[in-house]
Amino acid sequence: MLGTTLVVLSYSLLNPVLAVRLQTSGASSTAIGLIAMLPFASIVLLVPWVPRLFDRIGVGQAYRLGLTLELIACLGYLFTDHYGVWCVLGLMAGIGAAAAWNATEALIAHNVPASHRGRLTGLYQTALGGAMALGPLLPAALNLTPLTATALSALGLAGGVALTASSDIRRLRATHDDHVPMSLWAAWRFRPALGWAAVVGGVFEVGLGSITTAYGSQIGLNLAKATSIAGALGMGSFILQYPVGWLADHWPPRRLFVAGGVLLLISGLAFVQATHWPVLIWICAAAWGALGGAMYTLSMIRVAHDFADSSALAGTSAMIAAYTLGGAMGPIISGWMLDHTGIVGQGGWLAALAASLIAVHARWTPTHARSDLSERDAS
Repeated sequence: MLGTTLVVLSYSLLNPVLAVRLQTSGASSTAIGLIAMLPFASIVLLVPWVPRLFDRIGVGQAYRLGLTLELIACLGYLFTDHYGVWCVLGLMAGIGAAAAWNATEALIAHNVPASHRGRLTGLYQTALGGAMALGPLLPAALNLTPLTATALSALGLAGGVALTASSDIRRLRATHDDHVPMSLWAAWRFRPALGWAAVVGGVFEVGLGSITTAYGSQIGLNLAKATSIAGALGMGSFILQYPVGWLADHWPPRRLFVAGGVLLLISGLAFVQATHWPVLIWICAAAWGALGGAMYTLSMIRVAHDFADSSALAGTSAMIAAYTLGGAMGPIISGWMLDHTGIVGQGGWLAALAASLIAVHARWTPTHARSDLSERDAS
């Protein structure tokens, strides 16, 4: 968990800096959105193959391999500004993240006692939210140049690799010995409402940071102020995740998902007014981080309950694929919206996405029968 937190800290520092480097070099919002999308697209494509990798080399070894690939990709940004090479590096980072991220989430879902799933998952997501909040604030706090910030990101990733070098990592397990194989598609069909909540969470929590930072730079903010927008997004995630985890141990999931959707809808509509009241950029970013992260946290908590028999790895992989699909959609669609429809179109599509979440979960009736899982898995 600590190793993954270091990874998130490093990339939350790196990604806004890369967006500003691109924007100041003359890249369009769409081009910046494509760079931000590529790691998530890579994760989506590779997640179905991750369980096979875990079976072949073990969860712990796959985790360390993933962190090493992310470190190599980060180092690449220090030595070139070539846009095409950056695209390749983004894909490489996504390959590493697919292994490391799946490993962490599956281990948590498999090993945490049912009575504490909400709170411990919320605590873990709080740590990630704190890392997301701290990373974008470091350029201002430490007076970093873009290249120095990139080097610091690589140092953080190196720390994550070193932290998980222990041989104990090899003995970690994420499935029962008698687990029944379950495909990603079967897991998605078993809980489609959770999958859609993860998609929406991915768009809002990680799919808007880079493009909103670039928008801040476009309207005249310096590096420190522009990256602080992503910091506000991370701070929102940091503040809300543990309370949401606690609520998940006590409240019905439908109530929490619908309430989150309503608040996201309001934030999307409010963002349209940011041209008249710029402080709304930071307020909305904080709401996106808080509520987007909450949708993902709630989805993972429900996966730990609903896939408890033997398919925690399949369930977490399905949610990660959905979340990263949202993370890939967010920057490219937002970049296109800002280029062609401006801030009104951007706020409008985010509001429509939130409305779809409300519609799905307002009528969601989860089934808990063990036979339902078995029938769907068999099919």
